[in-house]
Amino acid sequence: MTPTPLAVLDDRPTCAWGPLRLSVEDRLQALLPEPGSHQELLAMAMRESTLAPGKRVRPLLLLLAAQGLGETRPAMLDMACAVEMVHAASLVLDDLPCMDDARLRRGRPTLHLTFGEDVAILAAIALLSRAFGLLGAVDLEADRRAALVVELSRAVGSQGLVKGQYEDLREGRQARTADAIARTNELKTAVLFDATLQMAAIGAGASHAVRRALGAFAMELGQAFQLLDDLHDRGLPDAALGKDVGKDAGKSTLVAVLGSNGVKHRLRQHVRAADQYLGQVYGPEQAIRVFVAELFARFG
Repeated sequence: MTPTPLAVLDDRPTCAWGPLRLSVEDRLQALLPEPGSHQELLAMAMRESTLAPGKRVRPLLLLLAAQGLGETRPAMLDMACAVEMVHAASLVLDDLPCMDDARLRRGRPTLHLTFGEDVAILAAIALLSRAFGLLGAVDLEADRRAALVVELSRAVGSQGLVKGQYEDLREGRQARTADAIARTNELKTAVLFDATLQMAAIGAGASHAVRRALGAFAMELGQAFQLLDDLHDRGLPDAALGKDVGKDAGKSTLVAVLGSNGVKHRLRQHVRAADQYLGQVYGPEQAIRVFVAELFARFG
């Protein structure tokens, strides 16, 4: 099925993200169709993990970043969906009993509780495969398609998400410095944000200077997101969590090292730095800057 052209958002602060999020949801539905039989558990698990209610922050970032660079071709939507599939797969694996042993994700029982550990693992692998296959087939120039695959594989592999989860499992119960924790946070969260922004830049044919600024933005954004997640785990008031809390008890997180107030201060610093890097590429009222500001509005 050929994706429909993207709905272009205007850059006013009053802009709503609903239409763009809906385009992501619709495309994911098409890319992961409902199975013809209830016995096709693998296809059902892939849909359940990817289409469960979520903010779709990463695909929206990709689309808004590309739009701000003047690129709105339908290929951007498939790229955004590929990133969301990778994110969904990473959550499935993180939640497994041998990993974080989580029981709730996005307000629902974790995938291994619903479908079994075997199906959950296979669904995650299938989602990763689907994501890379999708990138290899997007309607862009061949060199850009290859660059997209390289960028996303770098984020997923042994120097990205995989290494971050490994460090968290192996070193998270040990005493660590704030710098060491921040490095793990970079791998756990920031690298996928970096890949998301780099893919937008690749799709738009952006300059090296733009890509450097977007990379720096992604690092700051990833740190801010991980700090927000750590605060949520400690029961940040009014947080619509949809996931287990208290899973980090006894772990060497920045909340444990700096305390909640120290982490909130550090989070604000990362958010300010992130916006400064975005400002090197986008004007103050462009949609991506408004979107990011809204994500952290309560910490302004």
